[in-house]
Amino acid sequence: MTLLPVPRTAVVIVAAGSGTRLGADRPKAFVGVDDETVLAHALRGVVAVETPMQIVIVAPAGLEGEARAEAERTAGERIDLVSVVLGGPTRQASVAAGLAALWADIEVVLVHDAARALTPPDVFDRVVAAVDETGWGIIPVLPVVDTLKRVNGDRVAAAVDRADLVAAQTPQGFRRDVLATAYAAADAEHTDDAALLQAAGHQVGTVAGSPLSFKITTPEDLDRARRVLADREPAPIVPSRPALILPRVGVGTDVHAFTAAGTLWLAGLEWPRQSALEGHSDGDAVAHAIVDALLSAAGLGDIGTHFGTSRPEFAGAHGSAFLAETRRLVEEAGWTIGNVSVQVQAARPKFSPRRAEAEAALSAVLGAPVSVSATTTDGLGFVGASEGVQAFAVALLIAAR
Repeated sequence: MTLLPVPRTAVVIVAAGSGTRLGADRPKAFVGVDDETVLAHALRGVVAVETPMQIVIVAPAGLEGEARAEAERTAGERIDLVSVVLGGPTRQASVAAGLAALWADIEVVLVHDAARALTPPDVFDRVVAAVDETGWGIIPVLPVVDTLKRVNGDRVAAAVDRADLVAAQTPQGFRRDVLATAYAAADAEHTDDAALLQAAGHQVGTVAGSPLSFKITTPEDLDRARRVLADREPAPIVPSRPALILPRVGVGTDVHAFTAAGTLWLAGLEWPRQSALEGHSDGDAVAHAIVDALLSAAGLGDIGTHFGTSRPEFAGAHGSAFLAETRRLVEEAGWTIGNVSVQVQAARPKFSPRRAEAEAALSAVLGAPVSVSATTTDGLGFVGASEGVQAFAVALLIAAR
């Protein structure tokens, strides 16, 4: 793992918009532009900024996992700087959710629309530098080049002097304390964060934007983005880091009552001169609890799923057969058994003289260490009354390499 310095700058990527005008069947940040989504292209621009920044993605309800997956594929070594939060019903509410996720060390925050997916990294640099220099809110802008008219219905009322007009873009940058205070005091919706800041009485300055930072809003904009990408020199690829697959833990339990007929099998061992346990198989509560723990950790259901009455070949089978088949299922699913810990609760048989033997038998079947402990429950409950045996197991699985 590459350790990155704790950043003082963060970018909140607003990706929670519905994108109605785009005419797509999903939020526009998750619409494809060639082989990648709008959000993925926006993330590539952010992680290409030389100075690492905390990245907060504000996603629509139900798409938080997809947003995280896009980050895993795109952010490379900076994935540790990325978090995903749920957006709100308005853009302003979504930005507020992003601000709430900022780390304590953040001093400058940028708010960026995912829909401006092709914004070059140098725009981010200019905005941050201007915020640091002035302490103001800063927005990137482009001059208005079209002739503008004010209309009344379908008639032109007057020409508009465009000399004082600019087109605002994102990312918009602010001192974190100033923006947070302005959001806390906001009592109306604003078209962008700069307008909210101005409504709170703060100054907003400008830096040069980029023609590439156009907003993808309509199908025509989407086509324009595709043309830009087709004409662009291949962008440097951020080295990807394999997704971290964490170990998985499962818990299992099983209970069987004593019966008069048969031989006791418990923890993979035969116990002569002891009452048997009643069950569809040999009633080995220890083995069955381990099976449930392993299947649970692997996400493969439970003992009834694989060894129920629909599997007559396991009727009367010993616990070792259950364990061997469970090991096969778990390994087939891409997991290796790390270790298993099981506790037996029983007034009889006396377990301690055969604990080591039981651990060896269970470990041999599973190919992994199994530890066994036992207790009598101090005479309490059905276990204390010698009516049956209960077992609890915890299993650790590791992704197979």
